[in-house]
Parts: sequence; structure tokens; C-alpha cells
Amino acid sequence: MSYFSKGGRGNGHEAGVPEAKFALLAQVRAYWEGLRDGAHLPRRDEIDPRGIAGALENTFLLERVAPGIARFRLAGMQLHDLMGMDVRGMPLSSLIEPLGRNRLAEALESVFAGPGILEVNLEAERGLGRPELTGRLLLLPLTAARGEVDLALGCLATHGTLGRTPRRFAIASVLSEKLERPAGERKGIEHRVPEPVFGLAEAATAYAPALPRPPRGRPNLRLVHSRD
Repeated sequence: MSYFSKGGRGNGHEAGVPEAKFALLAQVRAYWEGLRDGAHLPRRDEIDPRGIAGALENTFLLERVAPGIARFRLAGMQLHDLMGMDVRGMPLSSLIEPLGRNRLAEALESVFAGPGILEVNLEAERGLGRPELTGRLLLLPLTAARGEVDLALGCLATHGTLGRTPRRFAIASVLSEKLERPAGERKGIEHRVPEPVFGLAEAATAYAPALPRPPRGRPNLRLVHSRD
């Protein structure tokens, strides 16, 4: 593991924030690691919400649509709360302040083209009605049906007061870990027309009674088709 880029927090973690606040990320990574078969990345159809039930509201699925650009295909309630709206179909960069979006685009390529694991420490913009809020973002690559690395399982945990939404973040530090791939496997694509995602969405529907239900009128994890 090595720094892809850094700034703000030299050790890659928020000062004074207990690691327990970000235990959700460890849960999601442990689940993802459990699905790995040697050097092979997990497939999207292997993801079962029951395996990450405790972190489901903080979990999302990204699809790479172009170099440095990935959008939300599925998103938990925590993303909805941060932005004050449904984020399905929106780019991941919508969570980041404009000055940090080029840095995010560069870091995203380490996930899909590397492929690799990415961890980003975040500090929310502050102002009237927007108190201190920090976050940690984890992205884990997944392979699609044809072997392309154009999907990522993600988790975002925050610490602090939400305040007035939408909340956007500056990037404090970025940590990447390059993964070895078996010889001959295909890497990330430049661009293609995305296909519907099935495994996670269908499982989320099938096992919804066993998972926490959000208040009426607020979206849980749902499927987004590319034509939406």
C-alpha cells in the first residue's frame, strides 16, 4: 500500500477521529476480500447485501463510464442524506468540491485501470448551517460479466454533524493500493454502453424485509439503468 497522492492529513486519517467511526469501511472491505479468489477480483453478481447488512445504508455501486468518471448505479440512504436528493445516475464527483474533482478523476483511474483499492479522506466545506464534518471513502474494484473492471463497490462513512445539505467535500488525502491481476484478464475499458446491474439490486429486493427500512418516501438501494 502506498500513497497515490496526499495532502492535509499526512497519515491518511482524520486527526482526533476514533477509528471505530469508520468501522463500516472495514466491514465492507472484509466482505469484498472474502469474495476474492486468489488474484481474481469479485464479480458484481457475487455481491449479496446480506453480507454487508450493517453497512448497507453507507454502501453504493459505481460504474465507470469514461476515464476518470464514474456514476452511482446503486446508493444507500447516507448518500441521499448528504446530498439532499437521490444520487442514482449522478457522478461520484458531485460529492467533491470543484477544485478537487481533477484529483478525484486521477485517483479513480487507479481503481479501474490499476486495478486497485482506493481510500480517500474527506473534509466537508463549512459555513452557515454547515458544521464540521469529515468522511472516509473506500472504493473496491469489481469485474463485470465480460471481465472488464468497470464497476466498484464503495462505502462512505462520515463523522460530525450533517447540517444543511448538500454537503460537498475537499480531498484531504488519497491512499491507493495496486492489486495484482491474473495474466490475460481484461482491464478497465475506455467507454461502452453500460448494461443493467442485476445481482445487487435483485438481492436487495429479495431480502429487503431483513434489512432496516428507511422512512417513507426516501430511496433505499435501487437499480439505475443507463437509459434513465
